Amino acid sequence: MRPYNIGLTTEQRQGVIQLLNQDLADLYLLVIKTKKYHWDVVGPQFMTLHHLWKKQYETLTSNVDACAERIRALGGYPLGTAKGFLDNATISEHPGDLPTTTDMVARLVNDHEQVIRNLREHIDHCSEQFHDEGTADFLTSLMEEHEEMAWMLRSFIEGEHVDASGSRSGLNLQASVH
Repeated sequence: MRPYNIGLTTEQRQGVIQLLNQDLADLYLLVIKTKKYHWDVVGPQFMTLHHLWKKQYETLTSNVDACAERIRALGGYPLGTAKGFLDNATISEHPGDLPTTTDMVARLVNDHEQVIRNLREHIDHCSEQFHDEGTADFLTSLMEEHEEMAWMLRSFIEGEHVDASGSRSGLNLQASVH
C-alpha cells in the first residue's frame, strides 16, 4: 500500500481516526434512537415531532456517512457493527422502555448535548494534539448541526409544563430522564 503523505504522521492519523470512530458510534446510535422515537411518538404533538425527527435523522444519517468517509480519507476503517457502535458510544440505549413524549425529547436533548461536549473536546485534540485542522473543521460543522438540533428539541420542552393533573411546573431536562 502506498503511504499517506498528507502532512500527518501515522500516529496523528490513527489518533484522529480513533476520535472519529467514537463520534461515528455516537452518531449512529443517535440515528437509531431518533428513528425509534419518530416511530413511537404519540399524542397531540405527534405530527410536529414526527416531522422534526424525520428531518433530524436524515441529517444524522448524512453525517454518519460523512464521518465514515472522513475516516477512510485518513486511511482508517470506520466501525460498522452494532457491537462496535455500542462499545464505543458515549451515549446509551434505553432498551425495553417506551418513554413519554416529553422524555423522548429530553433524552435526545441530553444525547445531543453529550455529543456536542465530545465534539468540542475532539476538535481541541485534533488541532492541538494531532495538528489536523481539516478534521477539526469537519467536527466543528458537525457540532454546529448538533447545537441546532439540541436547541430545537430544547425549545420544544422549555417553559411551563402541564402534567396529567393539570398542575404547572418548570420542566427540568435532567429530571425528566430516567
